Parts: sequence; C-alpha cells; structure tokens
Amino acid sequence: MPLVPVRSLMLDITDAASRGVIIGERGHILVSESRSDWRQVEGVPTRSTLTAVAAVGDKVWAVGHEGTILHSADGGLTWSVQREEHKPSDAELDDPDFEFDPRRGAPLLDVMFVDGDRGFAIGAFSLMLHTSDGGAHWERVSVTGANKEETDEPAAQGGDEWTFDESDLALEEESDPHLNGIARDEKGLLVAVGERGAAFRSRDDGKTWERLQLPYGGSMFGVLALGPGHFLAYGLRGHVLETRDAGSSWVELDTSTELSLMGGAVVPDSQGGVVLVGANGVVLYRPDANTPLGRSTFVNQNQETPVLAAVWPIGARTFLVVGERGIGRHEVPAN
Repeated sequence: MPLVPVRSLMLDITDAASRGVIIGERGHILVSESRSDWRQVEGVPTRSTLTAVAAVGDKVWAVGHEGTILHSADGGLTWSVQREEHKPSDAELDDPDFEFDPRRGAPLLDVMFVDGDRGFAIGAFSLMLHTSDGGAHWERVSVTGANKEETDEPAAQGGDEWTFDESDLALEEESDPHLNGIARDEKGLLVAVGERGAAFRSRDDGKTWERLQLPYGGSMFGVLALGPGHFLAYGLRGHVLETRDAGSSWVELDTSTELSLMGGAVVPDSQGGVVLVGANGVVLYRPDANTPLGRSTFVNQNQETPVLAAVWPIGARTFLVVGERGIGRHEVPAN
C-alpha cells in the first residue's frame, strides 16, 4: 500500500516530538504520529513551495519560496506565518527610481534551529536570516561582509516553482552565491554551503562568517554535522566532501556515481554514519565514518526511480524518502 495518497513534489521531512512532518510544493504539509500513515494538514497559510523544515521538540519551522517562514507550536498541526515577501512587481521594476534588491522575495532553501529560540534560515543571493526569539523577529546576517544584520521586515505572500539548475556548474567565484544548506556541530561551529563551491564558516555561533575553499567548484546542496569539527557536504554530480578539521581541509569521497545528491541525514546512534539521496532514486549509505559509501536505488511501487529530495532514518537501515513522487520507504541492503 502507498504511504500516502499523493504523488506531488515533497521536499523535506523532520521528526517533531509528537509526529513526523513533511513539506513540499504549493504549501503542502503532511503529518503522521506513526510515521507511516500520513495525512495532509488543512488551513496552511501559504501556497508558496516549501523547501525545508526543522523541529525542536514540538516547535516546527518550515521555509520556502517568496521568503516564506511558517511556524507551528503543536508539532505541525496548525501553522502561522512568521515572514513572507513579495517579489518586486512589474510596476516597481518599471519605475526608474526603484532600487532593486535581488534578495527581496528570494527563496529560502534551508532552516536550522539550535534550540527553541535560536535559529537560521538561508537561501538565494547569500540570504541568511537569524532569530533569537523563536522566529518572532528575523534579522539579515551577512556572510559576505555587507549589510550586516539588517532588520528584516515582513511583507506579503506569493508563490514560485522548485527547480534544480544543471547549468549551475563550476565557474567564477560568486560574490553573493545562493546558500543551500547549513549545519552546526555541538561546539557551536556552523558551516553553510551553496552554489559554485561556495562555503562559509562561523566559529562564534553565527555572529561572524568567513569564506572557505572547497576542492570542488560545483554546487553543494546540503551539509551534515557528524561531530566536533566533522562535517560532510554533498551536491552536484555525486560529489561528497568531508572535513574533520572544521572546514580547513576537505577530502572528496568516492561515491561511484555522477547523479546529483539533493538530501541527506545523519544515521542515529552511529559514529559518522550518513545516508544521502538524489537523482534517479540514488541512495548512498555508510554505517560509520570508517566505512566507504555504498550505493543502492530506491524503486517505488510503480517501478519508478524518482528524484529524491530528502531522507529521514526510521531504523538502522530503513529510511523514509521524499521527492518528486511523494513519499516512499527504502531498506538499505545489509551488504
């Protein structure tokens, strides 16, 4: 039986204290106490595509296009808008006195909370937002040195489409690269990764940032924190990079694939275990940091191998996956 009677695009998954939460296109949000029987939440206050979700206890935040940030205080059952922006209107763009800001209405692509109060949301054009009050107020933070900590004022709602651009390859260094993923280790060190090899590090829990040099110049779509100073980034054309010295040096891992990797998760109760998912149903898994990545393929009930956007562990080798054909379950082979 299918896990949920929808085949729409779902983009991220997290586990709140009371239930699992899945988000996706057109503001779709699904919840499940059993993590197997999913139902759609009614009354979600946006139709913008939601791209990422994070939870601390039963406090949940979802981010997406048009700079949208939604919050739930009850494990995903009800939602309110904390932030949203219109992109510039045609009339504004035609006004010769209008000052264009590309970050206005820019999509947010990842969200991470340290606790119930402190969190970060990141997105296109190096947009980074920080909150210290659970999202009641968000401030812009500069990772590139300009407009540090501008106050971000809420605006109105909108919508957009979700795409991955294969033309986003290794070119010249971007001055304001899109930020795709952010992670924090237990010591408070943060790493953010993005397009065209862009990566940034904060040693003071997000107050100041410095640019890192990655050995691969293509886009990284996500990053995982595996331990103190230990991070793993994944992205375009099957590239996976790992650092054990807080980003000062990186090693490229053998993945045996050129399929782009869109999502990843830390394997619970492991020392450096990870699972990564991406195009054509590709699944990469290692149980610990000393084991090479092994590859398997997710095949759904219709014998399709869809693009997978995110993954969540529900067992040592059993994972929920979400992507362009909704939700599935994948068991990694023992060997």
